[in-house]
Amino acid sequence: MSANRLTADAAPAADGVEPRLLQRIKSEFLEMPGLRLTRPQARRLWGLDDRACAALLAALVDSQFLFQTRDGAFMRIEHAQARSPIRPAGTYPAVA
Repeated sequence: MSANRLTADAAPAADGVEPRLLQRIKSEFLEMPGLRLTRPQARRLWGLDDRACAALLAALVDSQFLFQTRDGAFMRIEHAQARSPIRPAGTYPAVA
């Protein structure tokens, strides 16, 4: 992204997230496949305060555009890996 910082100066939507800002952040994730950011990294990259950053990331997770990894990073949902379900003991096929 350029040196321009994102600002949340337009009127926010009902959920407190400014739609143009949300779209701009979505564009960043679409333009850079595999982009993986923690909340502090996202704050620095987009020049946001913690509250605005948390609201934007939460909105993107709620809309299933992003997901949060076990270590707290955010990535596009398309990069999530399906895990095989854990089977209860005794339900695995017999090995010959």
